Amino acid sequence: MVFPRPIRAVVFDMDGLLVDTETVIRDLTIKIAPRYGVEFPEHVFMRMVGLPNAASDAVAREHLGPHFPLEALWADVNVELHAAQAIGVALKAGVVELLDHLEAGLIPRAICTSSSHASVQRTLGPSGILPRFQAVVAAGDYARGKPNPDPFLTAAGRLDIPPEHCLALEDSHNGVRAAHAAGMMTVMVPDLLAPTDEMHAKCLAIAESLHHVRDMIDRAHASL
Repeated sequence: MVFPRPIRAVVFDMDGLLVDTETVIRDLTIKIAPRYGVEFPEHVFMRMVGLPNAASDAVAREHLGPHFPLEALWADVNVELHAAQAIGVALKAGVVELLDHLEAGLIPRAICTSSSHASVQRTLGPSGILPRFQAVVAAGDYARGKPNPDPFLTAAGRLDIPPEHCLALEDSHNGVRAAHAAGMMTVMVPDLLAPTDEMHAKCLAIAESLHHVRDMIDRAHASL
């Protein structure tokens, strides 16, 4: 494919894009929910993917009811999630190779996530890749979370690159909506959520993996 503008920066989502955390959190939530006498169906969890905490909690409460002890459930999930993060959550295929390629091309990089800065440190710290990003934009750094454009606009501002010259890489529908609304060139790399007609319309491409993204960028630069 041909990108409509030169890529001057790349902005990465974190969960489900750089690391395989979405699957871990899904499995833990489904496993732990019966301790509270409820089931947490996968289709409910899927509606939460890519949302900031308050919005995802609203989806959970819609299913579980207003009086369910949701904070206690998340506390139990987080205990096991933090233990997994301490060991090291697996990087998604192609992360290191794509970062190598971007560094060689002197293309700056940012992380743009709905997770907290503490979660970013826990999740990516053991992998050693955090220093390879020039900016990390996380919860608390913007007024409105995804699917609003604020997180991506904040990332572009910190990189000092116009958003239209940034390539956004996302795995979730709400992340794609946010990047597209920010005016970024957007590529979806699906994780738990399959691309819909809306995603195809908002994205320049649907990539099979970050290896595929690297190849697309390489071909685009070769054609310049």
